[in-house]
Amino acid sequence: MRIDEEIEGVSASRKHLVFAYYVTGHGFGHATRVVEVARHLILAGHDVHVVTGAPDFVFTSEIQSHRLFIRKVLLDCGAVQADALTVDRLASLAKYLETAVAPRASILKTEVQWLTSIKADLVVSDVVPVACRAAADAGIRSVCVTNFSWDFIYAEYVMAAGDNHRSIVWQIAEDYSHCEFLIRLPGYCPMPAFRDVVDVPLVVRRFRRSRKEVREELGIGDDVTIVILNFGGQPAGWKLKEEFLPPGWLCLVCGGSDTQELPSNFIKLAKDAYTPDFMAASDCMLGKIGYGTVSEALAYKLPFVFVRRDYFNEEPFLRNMLEYYQGGVEMIRRDLLTGHWKPYLERAVSLKPCYEGGINGGEVAAHILQETAIGKNYASDKLSGARRLRDAIILGYQLQRVPGRDMAIPEWYANAESELGIGSPTCEVSEKSSLMNSCTEDFEILHGDLHGISDTMTFLKSLAELDSVYYSEKTTEKRRECKAAAGLFNWEEEIFVARAPGRLDVMGGIADYSGSLVLQMPIKEACHVAIQQNHPSKHRLWKHVLARQQAEGRNPTPVLQIVSYGSELSNRSPTFDMDLSDFMDGDKPMSYEKAKKYFSQDPSQKWAAYVAGVILVLMIELGVRFEDSISLLVSSSVPEGKGVSSSASVEVATMSAIAAAHGLSISPRDLALLCQKVENHIVGAPCGVMDQMTSACGEANKLLAMVCQPAEVLGLVEIPGHVCFWGIDSGIRHSVGGADYGSVRIGAFMGRKMIKCAASMILSRSSSTAYGTIDELEDDGYELLEAEASLNYLCNLPPHRYEALYVKVLPETILGETFLEKYDDHNDPVTVIDPNCSYVVRSPARHPIYENFRVKTFKALLTSANSDDQLTALGELLYQCHYSYSACGLGSDGTNRLVRLVQEMQYAKSSKSDDGTLYGAKITGGGSGGTVCVVGRNCLQSSQQILEIQQRYKDATGYLPFIFEGSSPGAGKFGYLRIRRRVSLDPNE
Repeated sequence: MRIDEEIEGVSASRKHLVFAYYVTGHGFGHATRVVEVARHLILAGHDVHVVTGAPDFVFTSEIQSHRLFIRKVLLDCGAVQADALTVDRLASLAKYLETAVAPRASILKTEVQWLTSIKADLVVSDVVPVACRAAADAGIRSVCVTNFSWDFIYAEYVMAAGDNHRSIVWQIAEDYSHCEFLIRLPGYCPMPAFRDVVDVPLVVRRFRRSRKEVREELGIGDDVTIVILNFGGQPAGWKLKEEFLPPGWLCLVCGGSDTQELPSNFIKLAKDAYTPDFMAASDCMLGKIGYGTVSEALAYKLPFVFVRRDYFNEEPFLRNMLEYYQGGVEMIRRDLLTGHWKPYLERAVSLKPCYEGGINGGEVAAHILQETAIGKNYASDKLSGARRLRDAIILGYQLQRVPGRDMAIPEWYANAESELGIGSPTCEVSEKSSLMNSCTEDFEILHGDLHGISDTMTFLKSLAELDSVYYSEKTTEKRRECKAAAGLFNWEEEIFVARAPGRLDVMGGIADYSGSLVLQMPIKEACHVAIQQNHPSKHRLWKHVLARQQAEGRNPTPVLQIVSYGSELSNRSPTFDMDLSDFMDGDKPMSYEKAKKYFSQDPSQKWAAYVAGVILVLMIELGVRFEDSISLLVSSSVPEGKGVSSSASVEVATMSAIAAAHGLSISPRDLALLCQKVENHIVGAPCGVMDQMTSACGEANKLLAMVCQPAEVLGLVEIPGHVCFWGIDSGIRHSVGGADYGSVRIGAFMGRKMIKCAASMILSRSSSTAYGTIDELEDDGYELLEAEASLNYLCNLPPHRYEALYVKVLPETILGETFLEKYDDHNDPVTVIDPNCSYVVRSPARHPIYENFRVKTFKALLTSANSDDQLTALGELLYQCHYSYSACGLGSDGTNRLVRLVQEMQYAKSSKSDDGTLYGAKITGGGSGGTVCVVGRNCLQSSQQILEIQQRYKDATGYLPFIFEGSSPGAGKFGYLRIRRRVSLDPNE
């Protein structure tokens, strides 16, 4: 329902009503918009009791009335910010648990009593979840007024924190379900817990003084250009400098600290300054996106230079609205902190914001609330009543989806691509022949082969469309990324394209760093990278990069510019740029440690380490010098956080493209080892090498067999025609950089050190007179002990030797400090022992020893005769591997549920009568979430059973898993494409 009509004022002829208005504890933005709604209710003669944690002056400076009552209570915490630009996801969930979950029973009891005592006619929430439940318990109707809800925001945080926090989201959504309907503000996020919605215009605070009056008070003439700095709290340790501003500009600083010293061209505003008046007196605004800043910038037609916030999931939707009305310019955080403001500010004042919609949302909302309080019904009867989140995700999300914004929906809430068809920003054409014809029409392929791969054809088609995108005024997220990409390339010059797939860990998993044999399958989903190198004088530079070089008075220097598609899926910046000279430390390339710190400066651009880090590795390891500018476009269909090596596919595709463009001859194996250095030393993730090796060396429909000592490829194992592997995503985000993976790896290396020391001790005892002589040991036994005393890889220890001599040597757990005192070091170059942390040792050490044996057995079974016994044995090995992972602490509720569903399907009566089709499943990769690998018979019934498992998982959790099915060639097999855009002969084009 949409309400657009102009409302002259909320009628004061209605009976005197009492409103209880709950305000979330997330910043002042909510409080300021509540003020506007409350002001109109009070003007109509009603009492408004505001429940808030915000300071009184936010309300009393705008409303002086005996009908305003302020009750200082904080019932939710919002998002906890590590600094002005970064949300701390784990701290946010922990704070919410402390604020709203632990004392929930007490909160409900208190609020019900209070609502009864004030005789509230209606509860209004912006957007405190428990307020809706308290209203229901008190028998009072409730309405929410907001542009986002906390179940949507926290859902993405749960992926980082783990499945045990998911109950928070369910509880919040159930609380909201007691709300009668939602008054939805512009710039809204998907809010699946609400079904009945009434849309209203922007809620905007009014002016008190004119632009002229404010400038006269400040003593500033109308010829001076003013930018208002509005961050609601500035980054720690930030020092503002005079040269940040263009000549003749002044900056009004909101929220500056009392001790902060400012240059002469910066003016500090009082903490209780009425911001709308100063916005009206300014020519543009520099700040972070929030509902208040965006709505008022649009209403006052004030150009807005904004900087992204990490994990602030409301931001993409507000930014879309801001950019749609041509009112926004994005500033890179690095340029904010280093003071490179001028090109952004000068660009902003050239904008002509064009928002012409209503700005009386406060008045309209107040009218709806009054009508609701006296009995009018805005909700549909058929969908009223409590709804669980499981139901709300599926139906509510689909009902309220906004075309063009799908890419901005956090992964945990999004339905899978296989159901909704949401993909990366490429043109989807069903027929390969049509794609092939289109590709050859658009590009001349000077080198390489498309191999009939449809996603490569689709990627080339998307490249061909960039010219039209560049001149398009549409500003959806897809267009936004493509527009940045369109500015990358000189279309008259050659472009190189590389492709690298993700991988499904069939067997081997985390035993790779212990030297195991692993079996890995390259999947159908892959990353494409397009690269072009140009002389710096001919390189197409983005405006802010060009302005930076001009400001420094330098001749054109080599620059790296990167565009990464799909940035909104991870709430990160879509672009990255740097001078290639930044990689130099004097006359040598910078160290890996310095590079790691360099890319960690801005969390929203940390992703660039996977791409740009390739260049530094080539400089350090191969002595390559990059004298030309480089443009890179990265487009990956390998989903992130699902344990299928999205990072490895990006690294391998990038290095393959750079090598091709620069004429470097690097074997697939060596390329994979170089990519591992990117991830280990620059990204800082302690992964093994199997991911990169599979992405580089794999072949379609074959398993790559590799002994990770460090990376000996044994060959390719044909997948028998009657056997099929699937991957099923659990929806729980996997991260190889997470604490669980790292601590398990440390435990395994501790176990190896302890086994080596135990073997040395046995040898020394056997050599002493107290324990006999060396002759008492058989020659074979002596040689075995010598080998074990110098054990390079745990997987070289046979299971029977482990059981015979060492199982009792290893403790279940050990404190880091205790281990370091006794053993000095665990000899792993990519992990560090925390002295205060307790590590599990026995299970992480046992897993690779037995896993290596399981993988060898699995490989042998694949070449055996086709039989049910063969498939049953393959499945049993997967199950054993899964439970060994769990013993290490790397399991998760989601992956365990999927394995149980496979077991239920396998042992169902119908499966037994049909000779069975699914035989086993295991968690993959680094564990703690991610994807489950399933083995089964290659037949239609197996595919049907996989889809049934997908549906059962959705019914149980509300999440529809992504299914990985199919395979594709690795980067080495694909090679590279060298292409040139065809020149049109049509004079009308």
